[in-house]
Amino acid sequence: MPNPNRAVIDEFRANAGRVGGPFTGADLLLLTAGGITSPIGYHDEGDRLLVYASNAGRDHDPRWYRRLLADPVGHVEVGTDRYRVVAAPLHGAERDRCYREQGERVPAYAAYQRGTDRTIPVVALYRMDHSDRGLAVAVQLVRAHTALRAQLAGAAAAGDVFGHCLAWCAEVGEHHHSEDTTFPRLLAALPDLAGTIDRLRAEHRLVAERLRALDALAAAGDAAGLGAARTELAGQLDEHFGAEERALLPALDTLPDTW
Repeated sequence: MPNPNRAVIDEFRANAGRVGGPFTGADLLLLTAGGITSPIGYHDEGDRLLVYASNAGRDHDPRWYRRLLADPVGHVEVGTDRYRVVAAPLHGAERDRCYREQGERVPAYAAYQRGTDRTIPVVALYRMDHSDRGLAVAVQLVRAHTALRAQLAGAAAAGDVFGHCLAWCAEVGEHHHSEDTTFPRLLAALPDLAGTIDRLRAEHRLVAERLRALDALAAAGDAAGLGAARTELAGQLDEHFGAEERALLPALDTLPDTW
């Protein structure tokens, strides 16, 4: 099937990233995901690029976003620069803040969100073109976070507070145990991460305390208390996962391939 954005893509590449018509003056990049290239508006935060799955306010997510959910590795073109990225969707308060700020910079995005009941996704793109090993670790981290969020959403939809919550708690605990085991090796390769890893370890200890509290509520048969505590912890984990991705993913692009 011909790419409907072919003319915009050709103009972008012929003019070092500058495109006229409705895109005049816009911050525009090309994202290739799943073998298909799409022109997308973006905001540069320095250590990452943010893109917005607005689909011009339509009631369904754009194809490029669905492709990134299936495989978080893509390529971007910004001006004449082209490089590999790993994509991490934002969640919770961070997503809301980033989308609101984009709506203030470019009012069309605020209009897009007002025009649909769909929560428009925001995706962070992290440069990952120097280390194949770092890319593999980054993808593993993003997929683990995605799976944990999906498991919690499935538990809420199923309404099985006790069974699903206990399974989710076990998965979160295992994920953090695996990370804590990996941190010494990561720190040996990337010593500048010492402060970040100390903070993540402290957050892991706090999460472990909250998981034990959830276990106690489950043992007591307190469904209402368990549901409320799980919801609170889910919000805290959204913040933790997001902060972890922002701290670790840029650094992983310098991870030695011999790691």
